[in-house]
Amino acid sequence: MKIAVLGAGAWGTALAISLAKQHEVTLWARNALQVAEMAEARCNSRYLPGFTYPSELQVESDLSKALHSANLSLAVVPTAGFRPLLREIATTGLSVPLIWACKGFESGTMKLLHEVYAEELGHAMPCGVISGPSFAQEVASGLPTALTLASTDKTFAREAAAQIHSTHLRVYTSEDVIGVELGGAVKNVMAIAAGISDGMGFGYNARAALITRGLAEMTRLGMALGGQPETFMGLTGAGDLILTCTGDLSRNRSVGLKLAKGESLERVLQELGHIAEGVFTAREVQNLARKMNVEMPITEAVCQVLYEGLPAKTAVEALLNRDQKAENLSRQ
Repeated sequence: MKIAVLGAGAWGTALAISLAKQHEVTLWARNALQVAEMAEARCNSRYLPGFTYPSELQVESDLSKALHSANLSLAVVPTAGFRPLLREIATTGLSVPLIWACKGFESGTMKLLHEVYAEELGHAMPCGVISGPSFAQEVASGLPTALTLASTDKTFAREAAAQIHSTHLRVYTSEDVIGVELGGAVKNVMAIAAGISDGMGFGYNARAALITRGLAEMTRLGMALGGQPETFMGLTGAGDLILTCTGDLSRNRSVGLKLAKGESLERVLQELGHIAEGVFTAREVQNLARKMNVEMPITEAVCQVLYEGLPAKTAVEALLNRDQKAENLSRQ
């Protein structure tokens, strides 16, 4: 099978390396200089250094060439670049089934990416989303990883998952596109909160509380949007949430850790060198939750730290000292 991976950040590169072990893969990046560097070095020294490209992996800066003769394409760009990528795909005139591995809400619209896809490309070809607990370095290393591929087209989901699935990359299928997308977006916001808590030295107990209540927030909003509750207990909900809130490779957790030490958001993002989707997703989740009348206190606290100057310590202490109430994952 010929697969085009669109986006040469760390995650796109890791997926391309993994898929190239059993398919012909073209890794596309818009930046021609970056592509030239990757072609010469046979690795992505900018975003995923230390991993040599398999011989079956080629690089390309021309989108039409990358998509030409491809049987499947994966969009692995920052959420902000998803709509522009879809528009660029439309100009090629090529119809290739697309799976996106981006995680977030579109900034300014509160839209999940399946909504963006429908607006730009309609329903002319099969599409879906792949998500789950997965650090790029571990996928590129061939360490065991499990993901979920969701599509309203069950046949497409089953066939595409079978092609992506391997001995080290297990792929499950789902019809709950909303739930899978929502989990991948909200977990990044919760990881910032967990990083703040860890950075303040509040301990494992506090982190566990934040993760659990973060799952409650994710579930409430997801169900309000039409997601299925079982999705949030699975890989793309609890699984991805736990990994991102606890793993040292988590960019969003790193943002929280640095904010807890008093660094400015601007400096944190400059030092990071990668996109931390939770920073941009937090405000969209906050606005959507308010619109849907869903209580999300952790999200509100993260937004106060990110955008309103609330000290990180004050935010976490306020969360841990909220009024006592009965525990319920699906209710406020």
